[in-house]
Amino acid sequence: MPLRAHLVELRRRVFLAAIGVVVGAVIGWFLYTPVFEALQRPIELVAAERDDLITLNFAGIATSFDMMVKVSFFLGIILSSPWWLYQFWAFVTPGLTRRERGYAIGFVAVAVPLFLAGAFMAWWVLPNAVRLLTEFTPSGATNIIDAQTYLGFVMRIMLAFGIAFLLPIIMVALNFAGIGTAATWRKGWRWAVLLSFVFAAIVTPTPDAITMLAVAIPMSALYFLALGVCVLHDRRVDRKRVAAGLPRLDGTMVDEPGTA
Repeated sequence: MPLRAHLVELRRRVFLAAIGVVVGAVIGWFLYTPVFEALQRPIELVAAERDDLITLNFAGIATSFDMMVKVSFFLGIILSSPWWLYQFWAFVTPGLTRRERGYAIGFVAVAVPLFLAGAFMAWWVLPNAVRLLTEFTPSGATNIIDAQTYLGFVMRIMLAFGIAFLLPIIMVALNFAGIGTAATWRKGWRWAVLLSFVFAAIVTPTPDAITMLAVAIPMSALYFLALGVCVLHDRRVDRKRVAAGLPRLDGTMVDEPGTA
């Protein structure tokens, strides 16, 4: 496809994904009350444990309405994740065969649970993060947390975890699209493991190593699982290329010494 056609296709996919998020936000509007109560619970638990004043504060007249809109759109992103993940796959792999396009169903079937697993992992870390960060409140002072700031913190950490758990799927998608080979991912495995632990150390603001390992190990395992899928796919592509008399993905030919 020429560049202009790619840009038109990108605009169409982004528009379709945005429509899905809006529909999810409408559903999220009606789920606001139970979701907000769940978001507030970590703060209430910490306040009860310390018998101290730790609570959310709505500073402005329209803050509560603004909070409701933001939570609704946040829920819309999560609820519509199967739809916008499919749009991502459909844009990345427009040149695949009809059979290979059928992998989109498998892509969404794997990507959605991974995204939700990452969001759940963030939700699991959240109470410890709130407990740790509020411990820095000086003695005799109160911790009245701005509701907008707290929501932004929760949204960032949950989306960061969700997207981090999607990176292996993006690896596979790029591999199927012919952009990244298994050899490329194999060479970068050390960096991948290092970045997984650095990411886990940054997004888990708790002093214990158990929480960091609980995040970094699954991310590293998902990387190697994705690498295995890429290896199998590249072998299948190499067999087809060899049968057609073309060089392998690494540029070698079958009749070259040591490559048969």
